[in-house]
Parts: sequence; C-alpha cells; structure tokens
Amino acid sequence: MYQTLFFFIALGTVFQLSCGTQVNVTKDDKLCLFANLTLHFSVSYGVTGNKSQTVAFELPENVTTDGSTCDAEKSTLKLNFGEGHSLSADFVANGKSYHADTITFIYNLNDSTLFNNSVSEEPVTVKVELQSTGVAMDTCYSCHSEETIQADSVNMTMWNVLIQAFVSNGSKSEQITSCAADTPTPAPTPAANTTTPAPVTNTTSTAPPPPPTTTPTPPLPTPQTGNYSVTLTNQSEACLLANFGLRIGYKQGGKYEEVNFEPNGTQIFGLCGVNSSELMLESGPVTLVFTFTNDTKKFRLHALNVTVKTSSGSVFFETNTSLSLWEASLGSSYMCNKEQNVTINEELTLLTFNVRVQPFGVKKGLFSTAEDCQADVESFLVPIAVGVALLVLILIVLLAYFIGRKRNMATGYESFS
Repeated sequence: MYQTLFFFIALGTVFQLSCGTQVNVTKDDKLCLFANLTLHFSVSYGVTGNKSQTVAFELPENVTTDGSTCDAEKSTLKLNFGEGHSLSADFVANGKSYHADTITFIYNLNDSTLFNNSVSEEPVTVKVELQSTGVAMDTCYSCHSEETIQADSVNMTMWNVLIQAFVSNGSKSEQITSCAADTPTPAPTPAANTTTPAPVTNTTSTAPPPPPTTTPTPPLPTPQTGNYSVTLTNQSEACLLANFGLRIGYKQGGKYEEVNFEPNGTQIFGLCGVNSSELMLESGPVTLVFTFTNDTKKFRLHALNVTVKTSSGSVFFETNTSLSLWEASLGSSYMCNKEQNVTINEELTLLTFNVRVQPFGVKKGLFSTAEDCQADVESFLVPIAVGVALLVLILIVLLAYFIGRKRNMATGYESFS
C-alpha cells in the first residue's frame, strides 16, 4: 500500500493533467521543486453526544508553500491551506535516484467551516512512513492509477500527479519516470520451436489462399443497471445512493471504442461530506470516480474521472472537473429513465440508462422524492400533447357535423314551406 502512496499516488501523466493544485518551489530565484496533483480528503472526527462525523473536502488550487525546502540530498514539499491545514512530503536523494520518505497531514479541528461541532479544537497530525521505489534523477514522476488510502481517521483519494522533487538548472525535466501501474504488461513471448521441420518439396503450383474475411463486431447489449451505495464507517445506513446503467465510448489513437460498465463484482468506495460527496466504482478494466457538489439549494455531478485498461495493455484516462449534470434540489433525488448520450469531452462520451442518484440528504437509506430529467418530462408530455390534439380534432369534426346538420335541416324546412 505504501508503494502506491508514493508521490501522492494519482491519475494522470505529463500530457494529461486536469485542473488541480500546481506549485513551483524556488531557491535563489530558480525552480527547485515542481508539483501538480489533485487530492480529496475524508476526515472522521468526534462531535457532541459521543458521536462521530465525517467531512469531505479537497486540496484547493490556491495553497502556499511556506516551509518547503530544497537541498542537495533532501527536499520537502509543504502545502498550506485553509485555517491551519497542511500536507507535506519529504524526499531523499541517493546518488542517481530519489524517493519519498514520509507524508504528513495536519488538520485543524478548530476550523469550524470544515469541522462543525467538533469536541476538540486541537490540530491533529497523521504521519505515514513510506517504503517507495526510487525515481531517476532529473526526471518527473508520473502515475496513472488511483487508490483511497486510509490512515487513522483520514481517507485520501488522490489522482492527477506530476512531481519532480529535485530540479536541476531551474527547468522542469521533460523526461518521465512512470509508476509500475502505468507500465503495460508485455505480451508473453511465444515459446521457441526447437524442432526443425523437414524440408518439403512441392512440385504442384497452388493458388494463393483467399484473404481472410473480417467478422463485424456485434453491437453491445444494453448495459445492466447497477445499484450502488456508500455507507461511512460507524454508520448503519447509506449516505449516498446511485442506480444506473452505463456505456463508455472513448477515442484513443484515433480509434473509437465502447465498453459497458458491468455492475457484477463492482468494488465500491466513497465519501459523504457536507459540500462534496464522491463515488468510486471499479469493475473489470474500468474505474469511475463521480464527484458531486451542492450550493445549498441544488446538487449536481461536478467532476468525472474515467480510466479504462484496454485489451492492448494501454491505459485510457480522461477527466472533466466542470460538469453540471444530474442536477436536482437538495432533499430530492435525480431520476432519468430515458437513454441519454452525454459528451464529457472530445475523447469521452457516456450513454446512460435508468439513472437515479442522491449524493446528499439520504434518510433511512432510501431515495427521496425524485425530480425527473427534462428528457423524461418531454417523453411524458408528447403523448399528452398528441392526445389533446386528437381530442381537439374530434371536437372540431363533431362541431362541423352538427353545424352542417343544422343547416341541412333548416334548408329542408324552407323547401317544405
């Protein structure tokens, strides 16, 4: 586990960095340490009534680096944010490589904006000793994998990291040292055939074999609808509920592919906070991270990270942190039964089925009253509109009939008279 903690293990490469926290540490007006990362925290703390409460928040984009140092054999990255919170990592150089030594997270329970009703007002320090592999000097470390790390009462969900702890000549290196999870497993080499076949003399000329026929790829079936929930430690009822079927369409190397997300055997992780909640799902080659936010009146899907390990051994990763999807009023759930095709960015699309989510205000582990999506409302209104139009048409026909009949009767009376 500690090896995956190395450099705040994350998702992303030097070419694919989403919006996160980026810092430059300088010494003598020259860059000496560079970091770019995205990090979510979940902290459980004691509240009045001998109970515990969990808050989720993320490392903000704006931090200070006071306390960061750069030396020849040791560097420290310290990120200060909020009211007395900090995250720091110590790096040690050893000849031609360097590695992370410790990670220290300090959170201040006196910060009432995060830790409401805390029984303590003291800062808490969580320190993790690392057993990490070395990174070549003069290279940036990049990792394209994700993990939720548990340490005491703290969970850290991390992705999108690029770090160079020892920068020489004041310029960040373009060379990359990737983590093991980013390195595709090479295909096994076919066993050598040690038997030499006897030569064959063919005196009969034969026509070349016909070219192989290509079988078209059959269309994917409709994705199964999965039921997912998040229940925090020391709680018996779910705090986040989500049901949906999902198909992922992605473009890599100019080739478009699709894969269904399979709910069977899915590993579920998550965080439930006051202003931010998160759902992480892992099934087969696909990992999804949904981040929901609320603005005191409505909630919405704010960010999405998608990772697909392709059959060729490569890794597809895309993220969008400025979404406004699956929006509903707080205290309600969002529901959309109609199939929807959602474009996340140029490389990623989602086809969703039977969506119902509630990331905040879940009571007794059940969905609250649903707010239907626009597509469902429109599909419901269309048959009503058609029915009303038919009714109006029938009334017009009947009205025309009675008017015509009345005129015919009046004409008959006049002829008789």
